[in-house]
Amino acid sequence: MHLHLPGFTMHYEIYGRDTPLLLIHAFPLNCQMWAPQIGDLAKEVKLIIPDMRGFGESDQPPETYRMEILADDCMALLDAVGAVQPVVIGGLSMGGYISLAFYRKYPHKVAGLILAATRASADTPEGKSNREAAAEKTKTLGVGALVSDMLPKMMSPMTYTSHPELVMHVESMMQSASVNGVVGALLGMKERPDSQDLLTQIDVPTLILHGTDDQLIPPQVAENMHEKIKGSKLSLVADAGHLLNIEQPQRFNQDVVEFLRSI
Repeated sequence: MHLHLPGFTMHYEIYGRDTPLLLIHAFPLNCQMWAPQIGDLAKEVKLIIPDMRGFGESDQPPETYRMEILADDCMALLDAVGAVQPVVIGGLSMGGYISLAFYRKYPHKVAGLILAATRASADTPEGKSNREAAAEKTKTLGVGALVSDMLPKMMSPMTYTSHPELVMHVESMMQSASVNGVVGALLGMKERPDSQDLLTQIDVPTLILHGTDDQLIPPQVAENMHEKIKGSKLSLVADAGHLLNIEQPQRFNQDVVEFLRSI
């Protein structure tokens, strides 16, 4: 399905019914990363999975994709599908940044949060420099250069040796990203504000999921978020890296289903 918004058209998919759950994909992937979740979660909720601007089948406007803009896109999507009640918002990595931006702007629309393989802190000066360099490299050499740099860090070492088919699947999704999407998201993530103070203000049920073998964001980051979000639940998933929903889908789905039923 497609939603026409100012400046671009968003592609999204809906599975299941009843209570909406919006899941926001990681960088530089698309909504297909949630394929391992559809079967289990669609039995529980109305699962809404969009391609954020620049990725998947959505348009790729040449601009900086600030997290607040992407949160507005999500709000417009919820309005378009008639989600009038508060919904559960979840995201992995960049999707987590967008989820936090959404909560900051639209707390009244959030019934719960799922924060997977993400962090609340802003980029360090080194991190900002690295994102700028990656954006320039992508402009010059194309998306393939980014994929070569990122792919070895996206999953658990065990996944690379035991499940090469998953590695190929993730690589294919990454390669499909547009240059505008990669550059726009990199610059948007670079500019995102620090959300650590926001954590102490979160007053909705929150599930934090993190792979124990995450090479991009250390598990300690998830533990720190858990300490700051009152009443949050933390699940550390063994033998999973940054893409824990793909690497350990059964455990990921079980944790999410239990969380959804609890609220």
